[in-house]
Amino acid sequence: MQQSIPHTAFNNEEFENTLIYFSKSLLGKDSEDDILWDLAQNCIAKLGFEDCVIYLINHKTNSLIQKAAFGPKNKKNEHIYKPVSVKLGEGISGYVAQSGVAEIVNNTSEDSRYIVDDAIRLSEIAVPISSSDYIYGVIDCEHPHKNYFTKQHLRILSAVASICAIKIKNIRNQKTVLEKHKKVLQLKEELVDLKLKALSSQLNPHFVFNALNSIQYFITSEQKKLAVVYLSTFSKLIRFHLKYLGKDAVCLKEEINMIHWYLSLQRLRYSNQFTFDINAPANKHFENAKIPSFILQTLLENSVEHSIFNQHKNQTIDIKFLANDDYINIHITYLHDANCPSKTQYTPEYRKSIMDWQDQIKLLNSVKNYDIKKKITFIKKSDKTNGSIVNLKLPNLTSL
Repeated sequence: MQQSIPHTAFNNEEFENTLIYFSKSLLGKDSEDDILWDLAQNCIAKLGFEDCVIYLINHKTNSLIQKAAFGPKNKKNEHIYKPVSVKLGEGISGYVAQSGVAEIVNNTSEDSRYIVDDAIRLSEIAVPISSSDYIYGVIDCEHPHKNYFTKQHLRILSAVASICAIKIKNIRNQKTVLEKHKKVLQLKEELVDLKLKALSSQLNPHFVFNALNSIQYFITSEQKKLAVVYLSTFSKLIRFHLKYLGKDAVCLKEEINMIHWYLSLQRLRYSNQFTFDINAPANKHFENAKIPSFILQTLLENSVEHSIFNQHKNQTIDIKFLANDDYINIHITYLHDANCPSKTQYTPEYRKSIMDWQDQIKLLNSVKNYDIKKKITFIKKSDKTNGSIVNLKLPNLTSL
């Protein structure tokens, strides 16, 4: 059983012993609840108080929530009897939580702010739990007799509240760091999964098999020149993906070559159902420019597969690049005839595995803080032509 300190007086040694006792009792306490219950059941009991409630501020509701207690409010271990909440600014404890200034009320019957909890008590002391002008909560103690609490009580409760505030602050900071670290790890895992999905999408078995079948068709139909061109282009595309597998950035000039190879293969594969043009003016900014990998092919794959699925006619893809030291601006215009047949009911299974390029950008912005900007505009140039314009602003990752 804890030895009580008479409320009439306690000397400096007893003051220091109480602080040392509380500081030691906090060792190993890793949660706010453990700290507050330790404060209520051990430290407050050691001071000889009859009733004490410890509040924390809920900033969402702008109120004080009872979190721990000693006395009538604590009839069972670490359980508050009929817990109540107090609005900031209401009652003596709510007023102290708002002002940040501790108060001793010698006669609550003469203080209009006093709020009865479980019973009427005539003395009250309320001390903010605060650190660096940030208020976490309030230690609120009451006594049935008038003029019970002294300046010594105020002094020791203020010191104890400061220790408690520092401990709560450290726990919350540590929790914030751990949550951020956990989020970063989760995003990194998602990024690895993203790269695998992007690679799987771009080197999809169906795409590879169709490419090989096309080569076989050209050979067997005596179109050897086309077979050689197709095989050469396909091998360049494979080498490109193997070279940049696992890398975050790709040289812009090589990416443009890759786009040309990819669209050339798709154009042959789909019997020239679309045409494309790539405009990349040569200047000093293109020489060493780098962009995030695996974005453009995913975007173009989405566009090509969507257009073929919807049986668009007279399709054209126009791609323009502009570069400076900080950003690469990409302007993609896709046009097709306004009148097109109804959608086919045939949906190849592999189309379901194609990544959404917008999901890819969202994840890259979260993980890498690339601040990639995108804008999609749907256009109708005339009664005969529909289409869309995609504007991308990618970071120039020259340093990677």
